[in-house]
Amino acid sequence: MKGEIDEANLAPETSLIEKENQDSSATTTTTLLLTTFVAVSGSFVFGSAIGYSSPVQSDLTKDLNLSVAEYSLFGSILTIGAMIGAAMSGRIADLIGRRATMGFSEMFCILGWLTIYLSKVAVWLDVGRFLVGYGMGVLSFVVPVYIAEITPKDLRGGFTTVHQLMICLGVSVAYLLGSFIGWRILALIGLVPCVIQMMGLFIIPESPRWLAKVGRWEEFEIALQRLRGESADISYESNEIKDYTQRLTNLSEGSILDLFQPKYAKSLFVGVGLMVLQQFGGVNGIAFYSSSIFESAGFSSKIGMIAMVVVQFVKLLSGDASYLALAGVLVYTGSFSLGMGGIPWVIMSEIFPIDIKGPAGSLVTVVSWVGSWIISFTFNFLMNWNPAGTFYVFASVCGATVIFVAKLVPETIGRTLEEIQYSIGYVEL
Repeated sequence: MKGEIDEANLAPETSLIEKENQDSSATTTTTLLLTTFVAVSGSFVFGSAIGYSSPVQSDLTKDLNLSVAEYSLFGSILTIGAMIGAAMSGRIADLIGRRATMGFSEMFCILGWLTIYLSKVAVWLDVGRFLVGYGMGVLSFVVPVYIAEITPKDLRGGFTTVHQLMICLGVSVAYLLGSFIGWRILALIGLVPCVIQMMGLFIIPESPRWLAKVGRWEEFEIALQRLRGESADISYESNEIKDYTQRLTNLSEGSILDLFQPKYAKSLFVGVGLMVLQQFGGVNGIAFYSSSIFESAGFSSKIGMIAMVVVQFVKLLSGDASYLALAGVLVYTGSFSLGMGGIPWVIMSEIFPIDIKGPAGSLVTVVSWVGSWIISFTFNFLMNWNPAGTFYVFASVCGATVIFVAKLVPETIGRTLEEIQYSIGYVEL
């Protein structure tokens, strides 16, 4: 049954020991909070990059004399860079660690924002956007994975949703500031969260599960103790991670081809399916070009942008039928932020064992960014073809998502990563 642990796959003593340690597993420490804040600074970078293109569309198009096709390329090339970054993200994160991977990605984001700020022709604008996209692609994999690997099971759901909250905050800040300041200054402001994360990476611990995976056992114990607190008893959690990791060492290191083995079929179908449905629901068409949607509906783009900022956190509705288009966009944005915006990334970080998490995460993230590119590049052309038809298609995909989630997506709340993966049957005891 959904949400229950397959007891046959767990040793008899596991449940008893787990109950004895249940209270200590949900400890929130200063180190854990600080570490999560540094990690989700990358999520803010993610959000600000997505939100950048919408509020500056009018000014940027006029300033550099861009056509619809040229601006569509500028908006969508972010996702091309993200595809490439996502394809490499899992292997990089497995090779150099989660923390170093975040630093690696931020170097591209910083260089990208500076290039956009200094651009005087369209080609350099696209280069900068591409570089930011590459960094985003890496961050979109490594941040939720890192958070899932450092948090206790009882806090993992709440902490991983902070990833989506910070994406929403990044989008909102870009929307709000972009309504009042120029596109060059907004690009310069995009550097701030990048620098914050780069500095913070020097003081946070590496993922204990990654340290265990590469056999750095002493550092693993130190990192886990730092995250759980000096007085915390980490013996049960440490032994569980060690036992699970050592069992995985009997298996060969996973490759992209290994993903297509029957034992990974369900997880792969769920992970890829969620990302496809997430993107083809139309989110990036709205996120990248919402100012033009509001203008076509007869609203001030600035008012629309401010409304989008508010609805990231509080839903609005209006009883006036003349505001139907505005209300529809706002309700969609608020609902997406609550559900499909963040949950697929959380599920992706939980359902794959660590030996295959790199290639699996890369594949799932690439699928997400391919869908994002398709929507962001074609959206303006679809709107020119048939605005109503475009949103009917998106609505149909959202309806299919409800059925997919109800029938296939497992519940993972309140379970350790090892328990989730035991229940799926990756490693037998």
